[in-house]
Amino acid sequence: MRAILLAGGQGTRLRPLTLHTPKPIAPIFDRPFLQYQIDLLRQVPEVDEIVLSLNYPPHRIEEVFGDGSRQGIRLRYGVEPHPLGTGGAIKFAAGDYRGAPLIVFNGDVFTGVDLPALLRLHRERRAKATIVLTPVENPSAFGLVETDADGNVQAFVEKPSPEEIRCDTINAGVYILEPETLDRIAPDTVCSIEREYFPSLIRNGETFVAHVHRGYWIDIGTPDKYRQAHRDIMMGRYLAHPFAASPGSSVISADARIEDGVDIEGPCFIDTGVVIKRGARVGPYSVIGAHCHLAENASVDGAILWPNTWVDADARVGAAITGRHCHIGRHVHVGDDAILGDKTILTDFSRA
Repeated sequence: MRAILLAGGQGTRLRPLTLHTPKPIAPIFDRPFLQYQIDLLRQVPEVDEIVLSLNYPPHRIEEVFGDGSRQGIRLRYGVEPHPLGTGGAIKFAAGDYRGAPLIVFNGDVFTGVDLPALLRLHRERRAKATIVLTPVENPSAFGLVETDADGNVQAFVEKPSPEEIRCDTINAGVYILEPETLDRIAPDTVCSIEREYFPSLIRNGETFVAHVHRGYWIDIGTPDKYRQAHRDIMMGRYLAHPFAASPGSSVISADARIEDGVDIEGPCFIDTGVVIKRGARVGPYSVIGAHCHLAENASVDGAILWPNTWVDADARVGAAITGRHCHIGRHVHVGDDAILGDKTILTDFSRA
């Protein structure tokens, strides 16, 4: 059985973090984001092949995951010749596949949906397509998906006005599709699954089923949501590595070198090879990536530091996000909303 992960986006909302690091391998703690989706797909024993649909830049992702042997699954890479849209990308990645239903994930989706139950629903209903929906608090900010009492999809409503709001469910970016239904998409053609493929199912009266997932779901494609995903895992709102066994605690690598007199307030994450000097402080929700260095009296309060970042003496870092190999000088102050790209250097006494 084949699964497709749509991982070809450029991650523009997370720039500058994604200028050199494709969003699918942006770290969530000590693992690339895509690893969490792969782990979820492994809940379905039938899935023996995952195709990563890529566009930008594919070699970086392949360097991280290889052929999938380390993940215990076969990985293939489908590199679009040019951006094909969500529908065109699925068609390209599926190729001439004619086996069991396809499982498809959008590359931004972080969720705990029960995939085996979803697959059972798809088969029980003999559906041509099944879509996962999730409820939202502010329906007017999204495109809504309307269903009938039996869970059949009736309509997609883009950015509805108040009088058009008749539900609170949006597309969660997880689908099960019968491979032959992709024949309606011309090869190498730009196509939107939301605006073209799904509406064609409705027009043709084909069985198109929705499952409303009321558990954990988030789109990590913005800095705020990226931060939130880390905090949700830390607090057990989503049980996942590395806090699944101990939500609300601090996870500290055994080989981190933490001197006496360091103040650590959990929950937080401190990765392998980290050095924290005396007088430094690590506040709640901080993520200190591999081989980072916090000098004397440095303070990190809710920041996410990607690997190999150096925070010099007496610097203060709020709930910022830093790329790899950043250098934050002495007495620097970095505010909560700061996003620093790879190799950023903030000289002594700067503010960001």
